[in-house]
Amino acid sequence: MVDFLAENNLCGQAILRIVSRGNAIIAELLRLSDFIPAVFRLKDKSDQQKYGDIICDFSYFKGPEYYESKLEAKPDLQDLDEEFRENNIEILSRFYLAFESVHKYIVDLIRYLDDLNEGVYIQQTLETVLLNEDGKQLLCEALYLYGVMLLVIDQKIEGEVRERMLVSYYRYSAARSSADSNLDDICKLLRSTGYSSHAGAKRPPNYPESYFQRVPISPTFISMVIGRLRSDDIYNQVSAYPLPEHRSTALATQAAMLYVCLYFTPSILHTQQAKMREIVDKYFPDNWVISIYMGITVNLVEAWEPYKAAKTALNYTLDPANIKEQACRYAASVESLRPQVQQLLKEGFLREEIVLDNIPKLLNCLRDCNVAIRWLMLHTAESAYDPNNKRLRQIKDQAINDSKYNPKILFQLLLDTAQFEFILKEMFKQMLVEKQLKWESYKKEGSERMTELAEVFSGVKPLTRVEKNDGQSFTSIMQESIRASPSMVTKLRATFLKLASALDLPLMRINQANSPDLLSVSQFYSGELVAYVRKVLQIIPESMFTSLAKIIKLQIHDIMEVPTRLDKDKLKEYAQLGARYEVAKLTHAISIFTEGILMMKTTLVGIIKVDPKQLLEDGIRKELVKRVAYSLHKGLIFNPKAKPSELMPKLKEMAATMDGFYRSFEYIQDYVSIYGLKIWQEEVSRIINYNVEQECNSFLRTKIQDWQSIHQSTHIPIPKYPPVDESATFIGRLCREILRITDPKATSYIDQLNTWYDMRTHQEVTNNRLFTEIQDTLGTFGLNGLDRLLCFMIVKELQNFLTVLQKTILKDKAIVDIFKALLNAVNPVKGIVATASKVYTSAIAKTQKIWPAYLESIMKVGQMQILRLQIANELNYSCKFDSKHLAAALENLNKSLLADIEAHYQDPSLPYPKEDNTLLYEITAYLEAAGIHDPLNKIYITTKRLPYFPIVNFLFLIAQLPKLQYSKNQGMTCRRAADPVDWVPLVLGLLTLLKQFHSRYTEQFLALIGQFIRSIMEQCTSQKIPDMPSDVVGALMLLEDYVRYTKLPRKVVEAHVPSFIFDEFRTVL
Repeated sequence: MVDFLAENNLCGQAILRIVSRGNAIIAELLRLSDFIPAVFRLKDKSDQQKYGDIICDFSYFKGPEYYESKLEAKPDLQDLDEEFRENNIEILSRFYLAFESVHKYIVDLIRYLDDLNEGVYIQQTLETVLLNEDGKQLLCEALYLYGVMLLVIDQKIEGEVRERMLVSYYRYSAARSSADSNLDDICKLLRSTGYSSHAGAKRPPNYPESYFQRVPISPTFISMVIGRLRSDDIYNQVSAYPLPEHRSTALATQAAMLYVCLYFTPSILHTQQAKMREIVDKYFPDNWVISIYMGITVNLVEAWEPYKAAKTALNYTLDPANIKEQACRYAASVESLRPQVQQLLKEGFLREEIVLDNIPKLLNCLRDCNVAIRWLMLHTAESAYDPNNKRLRQIKDQAINDSKYNPKILFQLLLDTAQFEFILKEMFKQMLVEKQLKWESYKKEGSERMTELAEVFSGVKPLTRVEKNDGQSFTSIMQESIRASPSMVTKLRATFLKLASALDLPLMRINQANSPDLLSVSQFYSGELVAYVRKVLQIIPESMFTSLAKIIKLQIHDIMEVPTRLDKDKLKEYAQLGARYEVAKLTHAISIFTEGILMMKTTLVGIIKVDPKQLLEDGIRKELVKRVAYSLHKGLIFNPKAKPSELMPKLKEMAATMDGFYRSFEYIQDYVSIYGLKIWQEEVSRIINYNVEQECNSFLRTKIQDWQSIHQSTHIPIPKYPPVDESATFIGRLCREILRITDPKATSYIDQLNTWYDMRTHQEVTNNRLFTEIQDTLGTFGLNGLDRLLCFMIVKELQNFLTVLQKTILKDKAIVDIFKALLNAVNPVKGIVATASKVYTSAIAKTQKIWPAYLESIMKVGQMQILRLQIANELNYSCKFDSKHLAAALENLNKSLLADIEAHYQDPSLPYPKEDNTLLYEITAYLEAAGIHDPLNKIYITTKRLPYFPIVNFLFLIAQLPKLQYSKNQGMTCRRAADPVDWVPLVLGLLTLLKQFHSRYTEQFLALIGQFIRSIMEQCTSQKIPDMPSDVVGALMLLEDYVRYTKLPRKVVEAHVPSFIFDEFRTVL
């Protein structure tokens, strides 16, 4: 008969493919469970209020029209819904495919069983397949894996969350219109069961059997599978564990399968006492905590509580006398095994001849160790017992007490066993490799000796090969062991390899089926294991940083810096031997820690290569990121009510903290053999860029999720903290605090001094030292990130501003009529307006109510532009100071690029960067980081043509001029603090706004101002008023500042205002 798993056996290959797919599906479900978007949990109030109307559970299907009409009634909700779709459709599709594959799996299994019954596979029936060893294993696994899938889904992806995701997918995808979509069946299978994995949650009635029966499966098949699992040793494990007390360990995999499959026929659990008694006697006579799949554990006491027959049968196992007997047995076992294994691990003990002579003894010792470790680990695990269940607590306490459970001793035994197993395995491998060679060599030697003996006896030759016995054969081994001093971490390596053997279970069938899923499933489980390895070894960097903190404290506070010249009588005072000895001791401890990890050899864990040096560096990076991110989060929280602001003191404090981290890192790098400065810069930049990215997310439609971010990493994750105010991160809090204290409604910015003063008290609020302080605290990345965030804020402000302008101001007929009338009155712009004061004053009075909101937006944009200019200035200064070659190279490259582009526009035959060339995009990032850019020349938003735009801005400006006055010392300042206007933000805000539109609008705006100045001056001359009116001074100041900030030639404004007016204006200045 053809081998059941042979490639030409269709029946075997079909079920093998199904089982292989089952293992891959479970891996995908476990992988995805870490990527559930938090918003689908609707945990906090803000999420419920924001997304409550667009995220629905299955109640949606009762009346989809009602829900959709609710959305259509509110444009804001529609917009939010569209944004939500763009951000989540990719991950929703991935989840849907996983859910669909679970449904497809069971449908394919049922079809396979139908094909068996209908005789599609010649000579094969359900009975014959179950008689075959591979067939029996595969059919049992097929049912078991389906059960595991359902349990994993319910445990890792809560029912309500599943429903919300499926409804969102249904609404956002094309699945609803597709005829072959089986979304209905998937929803029926995966609707919420009411189960919750949270501690203390009540178990729903008839759970999980009602869930397992949602897709009907042939009762004959289930009954036959359970029959096989009950009676047979389907994996032939008993022969590997000959001792009767090891039987439950030998059958552990089968016991887990039986546990899951019993839920498909709950009647056995409920009423069939005899069968349950047989199952418990065979599989659970000495254990009640089992592992059902890749570390998912179940406590049978809790799991079988609702089932009468199962509960009664298990009572014999849970009898206090039985628990005591088992626990005491393992306590004695651990006590005798520890010294035994330690003896075996002594250097030079496990030699080839000893191993060959004692194979049964060594394997028995290994078996005993593994059985004892497994039982103790399972039955003392915190996760296996619900703390709210009194009976479970009692059982756990008895198991812990009677087994004399000591986690440290158990861990030591695990390390020793893993090391022993590893050495034994390697020795057997080596012996098998050398077996043939040795046989050949001994054969040859035997034949030569026989020849030699013949010669000796013939009297021709003396015996030459018999050497004098001077020493023992393991001298070389002893020398070897003296050379290398093994440490704890070397034993851990063997333990990790032991853990890696758990990967064989889900991968075996995938490998047999030659499935393309092999790589992704291997990568997932290997990745999980490596993550665990990293977690275990993270204690080394943690301990290092704890010692580092003490070193920093000593260096900063205790040890005095030795001056270049020192009086000898002060030598003792500066020696500070106690403090220096303490630093040396701590440094030595750190180097010992790292030595331990570096002794671990490069190891293949699953399919991932683990390099200990990389592991150490990643660990150090992770700990650095954790500590720096926490310091930034905690250190940059501001109280908006504090007087004066906490900004500068907190920045100084933060700078000292960051300097401490930096100095300690610099100090330690040589002792642990890492590039400290490189790691510091990479990680701090990553933390800041990630926080900037998260902060900017609130301004983006398509948000960057954590798993899409180039700054986030799974191995070295940047922690995410819950927001403490409207900002998402520390960079947002810092930015908003700066905006709060430099608010143009409360402060006045004096450009010549780069300083902000309080409008009421005239006290200094802050100055450009603020940006030097930020540079000291957060470095270039921090300033650059702040600059990026301000860009997003400017964009948002300009967008809101234009929305207000288009939807309210330009939609108000009365206001538009005033603009029309004014336009008629000032035409032609080259001329002079008769009765100028009356025309302008009347227009201002009629539009008074629209300007406050307009002014606020313009000044906000201007305020942010001042901050951007200051940041660019600080970045450029520090770049020239710290990296003069980079600054010079960037400036030259920028100039030459601009020259080439200008040349191309004059002569299109000259070269220009192609569309796919990223040069311009990349150089911009460098220029902005080095402060070589002008924020005022930047285009922030795309705009359409707007009617009356120049006249609106002109009217707005002249409406503000009466609120301002000119002073020789300070320039333009606010007249009354009660009606605040700050000149520089006003000018820069207007400049930025005009820059977003066609230059013709700016030209018309300047022409209107020129006309205003000429007309008012003409009126003053005719009325013989000697002084220049303050509004004209203000308008001329605007033109002066316009030329200064835009760096344009003076002729731009002199085209609109005669030079004699400018001359007179200078006498006023």
